[in-house]
Amino acid sequence: MTTRFDFEISACSGLARTGTIRMQRGDIRTPAFMPVGTAATVKGMKPESVRAAGADIILGNTYHLMLRPGAERVARLGGLHKFMNWDRPILTDSGGYQVMSLSDLNKLTEEGVEFRSHLDGSKHMLSPERSMEIQRLLGSDIVMAFDECPRADRPLAEIEASMEMSMRWAKRSRNAFDAGGEHAGRAALFGIQQGALDERLRRRSADALTEIGFDGYAIGGLAVGEGQEAMFATLDFAPSQLPDDAPRYLMGVGKPDDLVGAVERGVDMFDCVLPTRSGRNGQAFTWNGALNLRNARFAEDTGPLDDRCACPTCATYSRAYLHHLIKSGEMLGAMLLTEHNIGFYQQLMAAMREAIAQDRFAAFASDFRRDYLG
Repeated sequence: MTTRFDFEISACSGLARTGTIRMQRGDIRTPAFMPVGTAATVKGMKPESVRAAGADIILGNTYHLMLRPGAERVARLGGLHKFMNWDRPILTDSGGYQVMSLSDLNKLTEEGVEFRSHLDGSKHMLSPERSMEIQRLLGSDIVMAFDECPRADRPLAEIEASMEMSMRWAKRSRNAFDAGGEHAGRAALFGIQQGALDERLRRRSADALTEIGFDGYAIGGLAVGEGQEAMFATLDFAPSQLPDDAPRYLMGVGKPDDLVGAVERGVDMFDCVLPTRSGRNGQAFTWNGALNLRNARFAEDTGPLDDRCACPTCATYSRAYLHHLIKSGEMLGAMLLTEHNIGFYQQLMAAMREAIAQDRFAAFASDFRRDYLG
């Protein structure tokens, strides 16, 4: 039987790494991009299409699934994999970020967060222990520790206090996860580094997480409004503060050029709603930059969306037709652009893995930025 969790780095090119995470439900090739399946669905795509695009793993959302349809119900129905017809690994976030950003907060204490649902106003409590329970009920393969994610522009004293509480919550998450019986025996637990843009705080956070011990380590608290320059400046030191022999996961990132820059700095895993959300809003990512299909210049363009892309949308439909669908508000337009964007992101990750394996990542990154950013 495949091991519970094993990470092997097969090649490096500068700080960029490529390798494989081996889990019972399948291998995850890194660098990896995880399409976001917030409510047990990658919006606009069937699970088999997500897999055909090249995704090895998807992300599910603890906050949304605990509210609807409910973690206990998902468990009764056989778990998240069976419920949504996805038989490969699933990573679930802890719910902490959504509680802070979407909910009407009642009270944040050492115990956890008491909040009102954005759906119906009902009261709920999310703590490290409850987050671990929900992720166990969902049947997650990679479980995220419960944390708080303050904006980078908050006062440093607030960021420090939040980071310290997140580290205490990380220890409680570890203890609750380890008490999870059979699930703990086949799933993995990732800790989340916090500290915003401050190198000293991120070092303290990394040291605390390493002392607790996790299967992988996420870099949290970025892509929350600080801008790419500040994010990259933080990634110049944050990944190297984490263990070399574990996956490094940058949460909630990002644009294609964000991914290339982060891989360049030693990051292995990503997730973001951008490819699906952009597809629903008429934006397509291509090797030559982002395109707005609402633009009138595409109305009579018979060419493919991206002549370097191998996705079904690019092989079958013209820019003119996609423009027509988007302008007409037809749902097929959002579906086809989403399929393309997910496919493009997976092709980008595959190209980065190949460039790292051939020790030419610096040249790849330079060429990509030239073509993508113009």
